[in-house]
Amino acid sequence: MRIVVSGTHASGKSTLISDFALRHPDFTVLPDPFDLIDEAWDQPSETAFARQLRVAAQRLAPDEVAGNVIAERGPLDFLAYMLALHEVTGAPGSSELIERSAIVTADALAHVDLLVVLPLDSADAIDVGADEDPELRSAMNDVLMELVDDPDLVGSRLKVAEVVGSPSDRLRQLEALVSES
Repeated sequence: MRIVVSGTHASGKSTLISDFALRHPDFTVLPDPFDLIDEAWDQPSETAFARQLRVAAQRLAPDEVAGNVIAERGPLDFLAYMLALHEVTGAPGSSELIERSAIVTADALAHVDLLVVLPLDSADAIDVGADEDPELRSAMNDVLMELVDDPDLVGSRLKVAEVVGSPSDRLRQLEALVSES
């Protein structure tokens, strides 16, 4: 089974994946692509998000990692960040890069069985400081929630599920989704 956990920054992805991995050691955990990129960026950029999108997509290919996989972030996250960045800054982005990124995203998601989305929820809010760019965080969440409904990106086979609540509630929901599959 191939699972991607998606959500904006500071939405609880790492906690959910860590909790799940402790109870399911048969799953290989793929860390956030941000952690796999050697370069450090001072500011979010379309280029940085596109690079992370490529890493997120490449590692979802069936020949990259065999067996059960749970990935922190998928290419859909970074497509959402690219679109949200343009929304927040008002700067025009590269429509060609966005189009290519959408194709790469759709191709990669064809290899995923379950997309777990952690929407921002005021009832279970995770507080972040100004250094976490709350405006981009919120905009990315909104864009991501729109993209998960786009059949051209997620296809018709991929199961998409929003998971909310406390960390233990989220874990229970994820385990129920996995046992259903």
